[in-house]
Amino acid sequence: MKTSSNKILTIAVILLLLVNVAMLVFLLKGRRHHYGDKKPGKGGPVEYMAKELGMTEEQKNTFRDLREAHFKVVKPLFDSITVIRKTFFDLVRDANANDSAITDFSNRIAAVQLEIDKQTLAHFRQARSLFQGQQREKYDSLVQKIMQRKMAGPGNRWGDSSVRKD
Repeated sequence: MKTSSNKILTIAVILLLLVNVAMLVFLLKGRRHHYGDKKPGKGGPVEYMAKELGMTEEQKNTFRDLREAHFKVVKPLFDSITVIRKTFFDLVRDANANDSAITDFSNRIAAVQLEIDKQTLAHFRQARSLFQGQQREKYDSLVQKIMQRKMAGPGNRWGDSSVRKD
C-alpha cells in the first residue's frame, strides 16, 4: 500500500515539475517575442521619421537634438503632474476635502498640461522648419497620425479606442 502511494506521489511531483518547466519556457518565450521585435540598430522614433521623410544625415542629427532638448524641457513637467495627481487622488481618503481643494488641484494639473502642450506644439513647429516641400507634407501627416494614436491609444483616459482613424 505504501509503495503505490509513494509511486502516485512521485508521479504527481514529476508532473508538477514538468508543468512548471513548461510554464517557464512559455513565459520566457512570450517575453522574448514581444521585446524581440526591436532589432539592434533599427532605432526608434528618429529612425522611423528619417525613413518615412527621407531625411538627410544633417536633418536626422538636428531632429534628434531637437527631440532630446524637448524631452529635457517636458520631463520635469510630466514629473510634476505625476506628483500633483498623486496628491489629488490622495483626496479620496479625505472625507473633508471640499470642492475648492479639488478645483485647485484640477487647475494646477491643467496649467502644467497646458505648458506641456505649448512646448510640444513649439517643438513640432521647430522640427517642421527642418523640412521642405514633400518632406513637410509627410511630416504634417505623420504628426497628425501620432497625435491621433496618442489620443486614442491605451493611455486614453476613457479607454475608447474607437477614436482611432488608422
